[in-house]
Amino acid sequence: MVMNNATWFLFVGGLLLTMGLTAPAIKRLPVTSAIIYLALGILAGPTVLGLFHFNPLKESALLEVLTEVAVLISLFAAGVKMPVPVTFARWRAPILLAFLAMTATVAMVAIFGHYLLGLPIGAAILLGAIIAPTDPVLATEVQIRHPGDRDQLRFTITCEAGMNDGSAFPFVMLGLGLLGLHELGEFGQRWVLVDVIWATVAGIAIGVAAGSGLAHLAVRLRRNHLNNGLLDDFLSLGLVGAVYGLSLLCYAWGFLAVFFAAVALRQTELKLARGSSALRGQLPTDSLEAHDEGAPPQLISKAALVFKEHHERVTELILVLLIGGTLFLDSWSWRAVGFALFLFTIARPVSVLASLIGSRTPWRIRRMTSWFGVRGIGSLYYLMYAIQHGLPEELAVELLHLTLVVITLSIVVHGISIKPMMLRFRLRHGGT
Repeated sequence: MVMNNATWFLFVGGLLLTMGLTAPAIKRLPVTSAIIYLALGILAGPTVLGLFHFNPLKESALLEVLTEVAVLISLFAAGVKMPVPVTFARWRAPILLAFLAMTATVAMVAIFGHYLLGLPIGAAILLGAIIAPTDPVLATEVQIRHPGDRDQLRFTITCEAGMNDGSAFPFVMLGLGLLGLHELGEFGQRWVLVDVIWATVAGIAIGVAAGSGLAHLAVRLRRNHLNNGLLDDFLSLGLVGAVYGLSLLCYAWGFLAVFFAAVALRQTELKLARGSSALRGQLPTDSLEAHDEGAPPQLISKAALVFKEHHERVTELILVLLIGGTLFLDSWSWRAVGFALFLFTIARPVSVLASLIGSRTPWRIRRMTSWFGVRGIGSLYYLMYAIQHGLPEELAVELLHLTLVVITLSIVVHGISIKPMMLRFRLRHGGT
């Protein structure tokens, strides 16, 4: 970096103050805040003023940690906003998108990368796994706004992003395995049994058990008049850390575990609160959503949500600034731009529409979902993870080039289109 530490802190601090003071005006703009952060990063970075340059290849260890934390906090925030109750009918479309559409995207990107970009098959699959997941950090404009939000489009996109940041991990390991950087076993047996089946099932199980367990424990303590002794922010952060750490120790996918821990925490807290209120005659037993709107403040998930959303905004600003600070004028190539266009206009729409064949998802939801596949911080994390696990420098530079261009263009094209398209969608079909 060109800027020293003092100048960097002054720059970021001044920017945070400015964004905080101008937040109402920014909300009225027809573009997302991420575009503004990106523009400022490009302006201050080597493309224009050259005040700083962030080299993600040299700083891959730092960037891996930053993106990892950002994704974990976003996944938790998304999980606690999931509507109550969880039913297969409601979750069917997001599950299809998070597993079938994501797999189809990996396959199409791998074919494109191998035959048109000339990447080795392992690197092509790795590129697909890096790019396939939609992002829970940058897609705030199309995510569920609060736990009582019943908008089907927002729910589908939020729930998909919550799950596919974990469901992509097996393909990351497959790509690394084909590059000789991970053990796949004879005929891929270890990959199937451990990386696909065990890590996925164990991650979901750990999350559900931990989230529901914490909810029961908190309710029991509060019944013993310990309300004032519970710090909900600490409890939720502790849940994220404990679940993620346990998942890593058990070779389970931690992103899936954290998302489902948040879902289970919220669902269990509201179920217990409903039962308690119903026993006192304060709430009909079938009125989950009504209780959600007027839930008492003694809910870990509800009290922690505001903190998580504030953290999301800060990490979004810093990380998007760093992305802008990585780009030079020669970072752009027709090769990378063509790949991004293929992803946005072919791979994403085809995978979404194909995975939802036979589902009851309305066509208007399918069309909107097929476009709003925002790529961002999650993709950057997977790339840093691969680099830290020994990805050869030549391949690392190539995948970094392609990934940064995709993320940048996603911030721009989705950031420009999200607000107008969502407004038009609401005016035509209703919703909030």
